[in-house]
Amino acid sequence: MNLAIRDIRQSLGRFVLTTVGIGMLLMVVMGMGGIYRGVVEDATLLIERVDADLWIVQRSTRGPFAELSRVPSNLVYRAAAVPGVKSSREFVYHTIQRERDGKPLRIAVLGLSWPLDKGDWVELNAGRPLRQAHYEMIADKTLGLGLGEQIKLGKETYSVVGITNNMISSSGDGIAMFTVSDAQAIQFDTPGEAVRLERAAREGRGAEFELGIQQPMILENAARPSSELPGVARPQISAVMVTMSPGANIDQAVETISGWGDVSVFTKEGERELLLKGSVERVRRQIGLFRVLLTVIAAIIMALILYTLTLDKIHSIALLKLIGAPNTVILGLILQQALILGVVGFGIAYLVGQQLFPLFPRRVILADADLIQLAGIVIGISVVSSLLGIWKAMKVSPNEALA
Repeated sequence: MNLAIRDIRQSLGRFVLTTVGIGMLLMVVMGMGGIYRGVVEDATLLIERVDADLWIVQRSTRGPFAELSRVPSNLVYRAAAVPGVKSSREFVYHTIQRERDGKPLRIAVLGLSWPLDKGDWVELNAGRPLRQAHYEMIADKTLGLGLGEQIKLGKETYSVVGITNNMISSSGDGIAMFTVSDAQAIQFDTPGEAVRLERAAREGRGAEFELGIQQPMILENAARPSSELPGVARPQISAVMVTMSPGANIDQAVETISGWGDVSVFTKEGERELLLKGSVERVRRQIGLFRVLLTVIAAIIMALILYTLTLDKIHSIALLKLIGAPNTVILGLILQQALILGVVGFGIAYLVGQQLFPLFPRRVILADADLIQLAGIVIGISVVSSLLGIWKAMKVSPNEALA
């Protein structure tokens, strides 16, 4: 009969509670790794899913994800003229916060280059991609918007025509996709009173200008919308996405675009690295530190538990030694209990985590490689933690059985 199993049966209740406690601790360690994976996945989600080989951004900035970037919309046509470029698209990206049903609603607004990009690449749970240039949107399900629901953003009302899943920004906000023009209308929306004051100020400045004094008819343009004034540029976009033709020389295209004085260019991998080494780097370090601390704490707790279990078996261990049982039997007893404690605790952590992790506000992604690594660490912890109990068992004298 296996002595480890028999001893566990003798104190089953305490062993179960101990195993559950270890399992909960390991679940937190497992969850930390999953949260890190989720942060990385959310941060690089758009870069991975959008079919773009190059990202053209504002000069001396690090792109639309790491920091603010503003480039003119006509940059799309300049990029399309570069040898080897298959297509170039506008990209608008910003975050807004509104109030809905008395609660804050944060939305990561993504502008699609209509009509070239209608969101057909997005995996939809329900609905359809965009089919008109205005007043339609595709929303991630985390935003809580239902299919066909209407939401007012700025001065316009938009209808949800598609629901997608796992489209999350690096800050954990759900992404909503609009056409570029709608995304810019939301971004640069101005209250009516602010528009009136700006037009009045514009007219006042024109009245003091020499040309306005000589030609009063020019002042009539001051009351017109900014979009109708030829001297006012169109709203700027965040970046331009470039897709290269098959077999085209990407390095040559990068060299050509880098020579332009108003923009910087990054490859897909370069933009990804910039993002991971920027906003995600500190999160990675913090989560990594917590994982190390929790792992050390788990090892200490398991060592103390096994030491306590060994103290409870002092008389039994002494009796085994008295009847001539080899040390390997005693070592096997403690080591097997440690391994059972670790393996069962890992199983509890995984099963409970599968039920709880989907309820977390941020995505928790359990990668197979991370689970295998953690399983190896748990086995190592179990073996190392058993050493304290083994050390105590080896010091037990057979004479204590007669006491």
